[in-house]
Amino acid sequence: MADAITSENELAAIVRGAKRVAVIGMVDEQRSDRPAYTIPEMCRQTGMEVVPVNPRIESSQGLRAYPDLASVPGTFDLVNVFRRSEDVPPHADEVLALPPERRPKVFWMQSGIRNDEAAAKLAAAGIQVVQDRCLGVYAARYRT
Repeated sequence: MADAITSENELAAIVRGAKRVAVIGMVDEQRSDRPAYTIPEMCRQTGMEVVPVNPRIESSQGLRAYPDLASVPGTFDLVNVFRRSEDVPPHADEVLALPPERRPKVFWMQSGIRNDEAAAKLAAAGIQVVQDRCLGVYAARYRT
């Protein structure tokens, strides 16, 4: 997809600039062996502030979880998605429903996750999109 970020330089800049990350689909300690737990943990270790977003949990890694992006106080630079590809469009719509001043700069879909339709909508609204890449890998590469 032409709108998705694939350049290593752009990916590095995104990761270096990400301070607060809302993680959609983050899981709690009962599933601590899952990437939706370990990758946010890696991101925290590199200095990113992680905000769990999952209506099925109350907290993760000692952090309060929120049921949706609209409930997260303040702003966040990046949304990191741990959901199936077919479940991504409602989250893209959720981002677009936020007031423009609260929208993230980047919508990042984890390894194995891509949805070109959602990506196109987000890119048309000026949000950078990364698909099918592991944020933890890039955080380890560019933030340590």
